[in-house]
Amino acid sequence: MASLGKIYSYPNNYRVQRAQALAALNGTTIELDSAFQMGVTNRTPEFLAKFPLGKVPAFESADGTLHLTEGQAIARYAAESGPKAAQLLGEDVKTRALVEQWSCFAEQELSSNMLPPMLMCVFKMYPYDEARFGQCVAGFERAAKRVEAALEGGKKFLVGEQLTLADVMVVGVLQVAAKFVMDQEMLKGLPNVEAYLKGMLEVPELKEAFGALEVCAEKVKP
Repeated sequence: MASLGKIYSYPNNYRVQRAQALAALNGTTIELDSAFQMGVTNRTPEFLAKFPLGKVPAFESADGTLHLTEGQAIARYAAESGPKAAQLLGEDVKTRALVEQWSCFAEQELSSNMLPPMLMCVFKMYPYDEARFGQCVAGFERAAKRVEAALEGGKKFLVGEQLTLADVMVVGVLQVAAKFVMDQEMLKGLPNVEAYLKGMLEVPELKEAFGALEVCAEKVKP
């Protein structure tokens, strides 16, 4: 398969996995730079010349003319770069707006609430704050219930009757959350979300990128 380009990041970054899943759906690939070292590579003059803030994931197109650092933009580029672009992004203005809405929701509601508990308790990047932890878990559950409601009636996809960028963006976050925040107790109230995740992770391209669904018995603790 043709390569869209190279992506720089630490291992198991769900934002990278989403881009790779979308590339695969379009019959292309995105190479993960195996020599990348977080805190080293992204501080070199060469890296900063292309990506001034040193952020990851960082994407460089195969022809070297495009440099992107926002996960949502990288995912959209992968979705639009191939024969399934119309399906993944939407074939009319209303569908495209709904796909974009869910893509933003994945970052602004799901990711923003999932990450602080993980950064406090798993990666130890800053001190545990009980109030902040509780606020984020509650915010994540509220957002997950929004997904639950959207899937009522046995819906398999968030927008329309086929897989879109919206599904890949949301599933990318939910499958990580299931390992750390969205535990078995929370999932009892999210049967549609659980069924949706299991179905999405049977799609070969998504299964290859994300792996099998893993659900934690209890959410992370300090």
